[in-house]
Order: sequence, then structure tokens, then C-alpha cells
Amino acid sequence: MRVPDDLVAPLPSGLTPWPRDLCERYVERGYWDGRTLGRLLRDLTAAHGRRLALVAGEQRLTYRQLDQRADRMAAGLADLGIRAGDRVLVQLPNTGAFPPLLFALARIGAIAVLTLPAHRLTEIGHLARLSGAVAYVIADQVAGFDYRELADQVTAQAPELRHVLVDGDPGPYTALASVDAEPREFAEPDPADIALLLVSGGTTGVPKLIPRTHNDYGYNARASAEVCELDRDTVYLACLPIAHNFALACPGMLGTLAVGGTVVLSPSPAPDDAFPLIEAEGVTHTALVPPLIPLWIETTAWDQTDLSTLEVLQAGGSKLSAQLARQIPGALGCRVQQVFGMAEGLLNYTRGEDDDEIVATTQGRPMCPDDDLRVVDADGADVAPGEVGELLVRGPYTLRGYYRAPEVNATAFTPDGYYTTGDLVRALPSGHLVVEGRVKDTIDRNGESVSGEEIESHLHAHPLIDRCAAVGVSDGAEGQLICVAMRPPAGAPAPELADVRAFLLERGVAAFKLPDLLVVVDELPLTAIGKIDKRALAAAVAPASTA
Repeated sequence: MRVPDDLVAPLPSGLTPWPRDLCERYVERGYWDGRTLGRLLRDLTAAHGRRLALVAGEQRLTYRQLDQRADRMAAGLADLGIRAGDRVLVQLPNTGAFPPLLFALARIGAIAVLTLPAHRLTEIGHLARLSGAVAYVIADQVAGFDYRELADQVTAQAPELRHVLVDGDPGPYTALASVDAEPREFAEPDPADIALLLVSGGTTGVPKLIPRTHNDYGYNARASAEVCELDRDTVYLACLPIAHNFALACPGMLGTLAVGGTVVLSPSPAPDDAFPLIEAEGVTHTALVPPLIPLWIETTAWDQTDLSTLEVLQAGGSKLSAQLARQIPGALGCRVQQVFGMAEGLLNYTRGEDDDEIVATTQGRPMCPDDDLRVVDADGADVAPGEVGELLVRGPYTLRGYYRAPEVNATAFTPDGYYTTGDLVRALPSGHLVVEGRVKDTIDRNGESVSGEEIESHLHAHPLIDRCAAVGVSDGAEGQLICVAMRPPAGAPAPELADVRAFLLERGVAAFKLPDLLVVVDELPLTAIGKIDKRALAAAVAPASTA
């Protein structure tokens, strides 16, 4: 396996590599095994060919059938002219089209750019241009939204896009089902180079792209499966978006397949969709963001669906309160596992051997012995043990640089390669972390990280908004609502919330970023240096969230 030179500059693919000495250590210690994601499925098929790999609606695919479908799709993509190194935007819901497409792209060495179904023109247009994608894969319609119309807008902004592939009715584009040809061999991609690009949560406007290599992402999935004690009897329900790092590889779909288990795709995490699948397929593991958990608990009070096979509910994406963590075993009849991680790499899990108090009150401890963590103050100095500070990390599955983002990388990474997460944590003597908040301005809405700055940048273009600030306020459960405090121009009427939401939608902002509350103020509170004091503002507007 090729070990990159001792570089910090990105490779031609856009990857910022690890230094040579670390690469050699990660190979020697078995973290990086030199397999591509396409080769991983091939090896799993040899070991588990007849076992059930995937359930998606009416589709039930064995490992061999999934492997064959990926082979045929890879050949079809190549016939379209998609080559190794090409970037392909993927925006699919949880359907049977996603897994074979992901493996097919890996087979030919093309790079999947995994976007979320909720993204709209602002995000997709930016990601298309940033990645230089040559193809865009979408569903036809989901919940009344026509992705083909979105594709019309995206292709007008991204001239490098040559193909739009549609799962369903293609309209003016190409049906994904027609991307099919006799299998053939392709040159194996370099496992040390980029396998896929994940989308960052975004703290300063439009999202960044996170390069994950075959080596590091394969380890991410395999090690997660080991820590989470998955085996060939595991039945994992993916009810969060499958393109999200949590549902994809923590341990998610890839981790479940890595041990010979079965992946069940749910169209949504709503109990109406998820509960029947848990009963019908004997689901043992699943993952939710904390704001969804109270709904599941409330539903069990009247719903008689048999959830007795469920062994573990993972909670991550935002902090799970100790109070809610303690309710889960009694209400859902399963163990709760806290997960604190990031698409950029580092993953922390509570373990099966952890006592109830650790599980309820911490967000887990690092997955890998070579996860190298520091907790620092505002000046970059290590804080005293147990004190709160910003978490810095480097390791065998944590990126060394964002994709094509040199200005961001200059501040997001220390000179010695630590990623500055922006998370405020304190570390216990056991190594477990307790998350205390964020350094940067983000709002955790239903498990998605929303940039307050992005919302503000759009709203400053509104003719009836003079100044504004977006903050997160408690929704009374486990998440946050997006509250916009605004001041209209002198003598002008204030806009209504519905008008503000419509204005943002017209500008191509994703629906999950729309404000839930609008508060009109005479003045916005300021800090001593004249910046908007968002902490004071959040405290002042919090009563509006419960009114």
C-alpha cells in the first residue's frame, strides 16, 4: 500500500495527507488495511454471499446480489464517461438505490459527494461548484418536493455537471435504473486517497466538504462495529438519512455490513415508519438524534408494536440529557448508547460495560487508542484536568484538511495537525467526555448543525430587516428552535414569520434552517467590543419559545 510522502500540502485529488510517520504507524497497528470500499464489499460477499444484506421497501438483497448490482452499476457509470477521480453529487433518500450506487462509485474510483435530502439550491449549488461534480444523482419526488426542478437550477449554476441521474421517473434526465451494463474489471483506486466527501454541519455559512479515504473510512466503520459489539446477527435500522455519517458508518450501514449483519432502510425516523420495521425485521440496533427520542417514548404509551428485539438505541448528533437517557431503557426496553462524534473524524462511544451513571451523564470516550486529544483554553494552552476547554483532535480517521478550502484550513487546524473541533468539553479521569457547548455560533436543530451566521447573511437582504441575529433556544425537549431577533428599518413595519420563512425558501435555503420564532426588538444586546451578545440575546428571547 502506498504511504504518502511527508506532506502538508493537498494532493492533486484535494486530500491533505497525514505525515509519513503517522501513516506508517496506522498501517502497522492495523487501522488502515489497504482495502477500498469496493474491495470491502467483494470480501464480504465471499464470506457472507447468501446472507441477507439489505432490506429496502420490497427489495431484499443478499450480499451477492448487492455486489452484483454494484458491479453492473459501476459498468453503467463508466459507459456514461464517469472516471476515477470524478466527483458525483448524491442526493438520495433512504432507498435501495443508495447502497449499490455508493459501492459502484468506489469500484470505479469516482468520489461520491454525499448530500442530504433536505439540502436545497443554496447548499447543492455551492457543493456542485466546490466539488466540480460531473454528475448529480437524485430521487424524482419526495414528500411533494420535485428534485428534478432543483436539478434544473443546479445545472444552470454548475456547467461541469454533465449528467443528472434520477431514481424514479427521470423526466428530462436519465433514469438511474438504466445505468446498467455487463460487469468488467476496473483499476483499483488508491486506498490512501479520497473515497467520498461528506458535508460538514457548517458553522460559518455554506457547508464544507470533508474528504474521507478508503483507509480511514473503512476503519471508521469496522472499529465502530467492534466497539458497538455488532455481529452477523445484528439487524441495523437506518432511519436517519443514510448519507449522514452517523447512519452510514458509526457503525451504521457500513459497520453492519462489515460484520455480516443486515441493514434495514426506513424512509424516516417517524414511529409510523420505523416501529413496523423493527417488529417485522427483528431490528436489534438503531440510531436517533435526541429531539426524536421523546416522540418514540410517547408513542410507546399507546402503540402496541412489538419492539422487543431492539437491543441498543444510539443517541447522537446533539447532546442527550441525563434525564432522557435514564428514561430510555424503561420506555423502549433497550440499552442506550451515547455517541459524540463528527463527520470530520473523531468518534466517542459509551460502552456496554459502562455503568448507568456514565452512560447517562457522559458522551462516551474515544474509539481508537491513537485518537490524540487535547482540551485547551482560548489561548491554546492545555486546561487543568477536568476543566472545560475546546477539544482538539488528530488520529487515524480524523481529517488533516477540508477539501479545497485553504483559508478555512489555516484556522481549523493547528500547525502540528490537530483539528479544532469548536466543541467545549471536559474530560473525566476515565477518559469519558462531557460536552458543555460550542465555541462557535451554531444551533442544534433536530440533530442538524445550523449556522446562525448563514441565516443572518440571507436575512440582511430582506427589505424590512435592518439588523438581526439568529440564536438557538430550547424547544422544551432535547433540541433547539431557531429564533431570529430583528429590528425593522425606522418607520417600516416588521415582517411576519411566514414572510421571513418564504423569503429564505425563495433564496434556496433548506427547510431545516428556517426560523421557528421571530422576535421584534428595539435594539440587539451588544458586548463590550460592540458585537451582538448572542448569549444575552438567547436568554432574553427564551420566554418566547414557551409562550
